[in-house]
Amino acid sequence: MDRFSLVLVWSLCLSLCMFSTPTSAQLKTNFYANICPNVESIVKSAVTKKFQQTFVTVPATIRLFFHDCFVQGCDASVIVASSGSNKAEKDHPDNLSLAGDGFDTVIKAKAAVDEVAQCRNKVSCADILALATRDAIVLSGGPSYPVELGRLDGLRSTSSSVNGKLPQPTFNVDQLTSMFRANGLDQTDMVALSAAHTVGFSHCSKFASRIRNPVDPTMSKTYTAQLQQQCPTNVDPNIAVNMDPNTPRTFDNMYYKNLQQGKGLFTSDQVLFTDTRTRSTVNTWASNNAAFQKAFINAMTKLGRVGVKTGSNGNIRRDCAVFN
Repeated sequence: MDRFSLVLVWSLCLSLCMFSTPTSAQLKTNFYANICPNVESIVKSAVTKKFQQTFVTVPATIRLFFHDCFVQGCDASVIVASSGSNKAEKDHPDNLSLAGDGFDTVIKAKAAVDEVAQCRNKVSCADILALATRDAIVLSGGPSYPVELGRLDGLRSTSSSVNGKLPQPTFNVDQLTSMFRANGLDQTDMVALSAAHTVGFSHCSKFASRIRNPVDPTMSKTYTAQLQQQCPTNVDPNIAVNMDPNTPRTFDNMYYKNLQQGKGLFTSDQVLFTDTRTRSTVNTWASNNAAFQKAFINAMTKLGRVGVKTGSNGNIRRDCAVFN
């Protein structure tokens, strides 16, 4: 083999080593086995206690995880508070509606973990958020699944980094698919993760344009009338409505059944049924909860691998809201 060929092969190998190694290889479900062996039960206990205080714990924690992972990866950077001249992610307009109970869930779970001497400052806020999200889903009737662990917490959090990174309620299927693909998630993952809207609530301003002047024709007339009553003109901006009008406190496949009936709250929900490219998936999962749960678990696992920080790219925050 001549020198040029050797250089070419070496360059190709270097490229493959740099770009083909999946982030997930650095994560494993038993990461804390010898570091903090009871971390999962400690977090579960803290989340359960918070859940018993308010159901908002469920949608707030799930949404916090999603908003964290889609901006700079799953590194708990969304939890960091603004300080000095730095405006953090949580203060970006797209994150101002994140319910405080999600942040509180992680902070209380972190405190519970750190009460155990062996675990103190050994478990990242990013991993605690991932575990708390799974536990919140289970507490509301959703599927349990093994959570891959080993993330470090991010070293930066800026409001500007959120720009254009989170899906908007007005998005169509092309926009949704593109944004999810940018995070290593395919269209099926997108449809599965959208079902997180089976729990939680939304302020009227997020969908007001669909229920008046003119009314979105893809919406059920009875659902439109119901929303118009709940969200009258000049409604108090703090008023919120359930995203799932049928089983708002149960994590189930009702989300897809609602879409079949024109009861998707956001445009970005209803387009999953009106667009023929995703309609068959909606129909399948509306009638097969087991198939939906399997797809959702797969999508959540992939989501948890997005932009994981390791080595010098992260650390374990002593306080989830403050950089060390």
